Amino acid sequence: MLLGVDVGGTFTDAVIASRDGEVLAAKAPTTPGDETRGVLAAIEATGVPTSAVAAFAHGTTVTTNALLEGRAAPTALLATKGFTDLVELGRQARMDLYRLCAAHPAPLVPADRRFAVDERCGPGGPLRAPHGLDAVVRRVERSGVEAVAVVLLHSSAYPAHELAVRDALRDRLPDLHVSLSHEVSAVPREFERAASTEVDAALSPLLRQHLAGLADRCAAIGLPAPAVMASSGGLVSASAAGAHAAVTVLSGPAGGAQGARLIALRAGAPDVLCFDMGGTSCDVCVIDGGVVRETDQRTIAGRPLALPSLDIETVGAGGGSIAWRDAGGALRVGPRSAGADPGPAAYGRGGREPTVTDAHVVLGHLPADGALAGGVRLSRAAALSAVGGLASALGIDVVRAAEGIVEVANAEMLGALRAMTVARGVDPRGYALLPFGGAGPLHATAIAAALGIERILCPRACGVLSALGLAAAAPRRDATGSFEAARPRALLERARAQLGGEPAATRVRYALRYAGQSFELAVDAAVDAADDELSERFAAAHEREYGYREEGAAVELVTVTASVWGPAPELAAPTAAASVRRSRQALWHAGAELDAVVIAGEPAPGEEADGPAIFALAEATLLVTPGWRARVIGDGTIEVVRA
Repeated sequence: MLLGVDVGGTFTDAVIASRDGEVLAAKAPTTPGDETRGVLAAIEATGVPTSAVAAFAHGTTVTTNALLEGRAAPTALLATKGFTDLVELGRQARMDLYRLCAAHPAPLVPADRRFAVDERCGPGGPLRAPHGLDAVVRRVERSGVEAVAVVLLHSSAYPAHELAVRDALRDRLPDLHVSLSHEVSAVPREFERAASTEVDAALSPLLRQHLAGLADRCAAIGLPAPAVMASSGGLVSASAAGAHAAVTVLSGPAGGAQGARLIALRAGAPDVLCFDMGGTSCDVCVIDGGVVRETDQRTIAGRPLALPSLDIETVGAGGGSIAWRDAGGALRVGPRSAGADPGPAAYGRGGREPTVTDAHVVLGHLPADGALAGGVRLSRAAALSAVGGLASALGIDVVRAAEGIVEVANAEMLGALRAMTVARGVDPRGYALLPFGGAGPLHATAIAAALGIERILCPRACGVLSALGLAAAAPRRDATGSFEAARPRALLERARAQLGGEPAATRVRYALRYAGQSFELAVDAAVDAADDELSERFAAAHEREYGYREEGAAVELVTVTASVWGPAPELAAPTAAASVRRSRQALWHAGAELDAVVIAGEPAPGEEADGPAIFALAEATLLVTPGWRARVIGDGTIEVVRA
């Protein structure tokens, strides 16, 4: 059996998947102080003996939370003499164009821990070898740091000087973590490479400690060592993740994207907009032609990361997002969240502030029996009290306040979905919508209607889809070279060596631009692709993206990235069991009280319902509003279309 565990802001989800399609899932509250306790509690709640687990894949939020909260291991930065303030200087662009007071986050390494290395490389190769390294190493030792980021000019093409610095550090300080920029992000842009390496060095000791503790406790109960989901959507070993923690900043959302891709392909939907709404945030991604979009340039918590990752947009709109009245009297939702402790007021754990979940309880969108996954029992009285307090502050009735909370949360998610589609010239009406996460299906029909989407796919395991995506994920390794030293075949061999076995799939991606442009477009081509083929592929991509091509213009190669995947687990489509209970309950929609059918349990293929209807699934709730019709298809996925 395969085990996937995803740590979210509110719940930790565990999925046990067998190769014949059986899926068992469980939830436990996330334990922010020590993620491992929540992970083991979720695994125990599945009821499956640990001896039956053949492989364990883990999606972690350790690095993400550390970045958001500004936590980091004490770190030093070693840079070429004259360039030690590279990260602090940045691009000298405003954090926010129209907010002059908004500042970029402070560098993770303060000025007194930035040390100069007397060396120099130019674009043509080494000019002056490093010297005086003994003195630099002694300064690092006196600083008492746990990690060092080494960022030398042009090291993406000529890494020898960085390797010499690493050797000098390890000779005297063998337990010190060292991140070399050419290993973290072999891109030619010095600032992005330096910022990525600083993040990698500062987070790696934190993640390594977490993974070591998790591995020890897994071994004690007979579980295999965990593999870790990387931001690229592939699994890496725990040792590789601990060595380069920056690759895991989107670990959890990447698992969700892979799970969504699996369900979409089974449903015959190659083009899908996905949104994963959990307790704390909502992650949005796009699947085109059965492939999740990727990027190698993104910003997390105001810090650039030049690393391969799935193209995922995150907004602070989750079931636990807190609704509040701003100074101007407007209703706002998030980004502050009730989290796992105390959680929404309706959870009865001491929460007093109104959340999106409380609004759904008030509106009757959640089951009247008050039972949710993870042992949560809802209190309608507590939800009414919390939302009622906000309603009084806004001067409206409690039902209208609850509707307003849901509408504002929808607007946040719509903004992210439009940023991924309309803002990029893509018509969302050509896509299906795939909601998941515990709260996502409650918002699906409203989101689809606003985008003009006609088809919704709600997975049977939508509440734990990120964990399922982890269990079904394949290992992946990437190797990147800058334009100065981009040798595709050598990069492919390096990636294969890192994988440690024969790959099941390979890809070579070339980042190209017209001469004079500042940014690139990536195109896929053969490892030995000729220059004219690359130029034509780039011109076609440029025309698709921007509506024109420049005939005869020079095309520049910036980076080459070789990617390899190991074999993915073979999982059969699950069989849905005919085990449902039907009842009725009142819900509010568009200002009117309606009588809705409630279908609780595991609906079998062929089960149908017209809105208003509520599907109370094992780990999530699907709300089918009037004007929509739901039908269960072969693997238990619920297809919702306009009636």
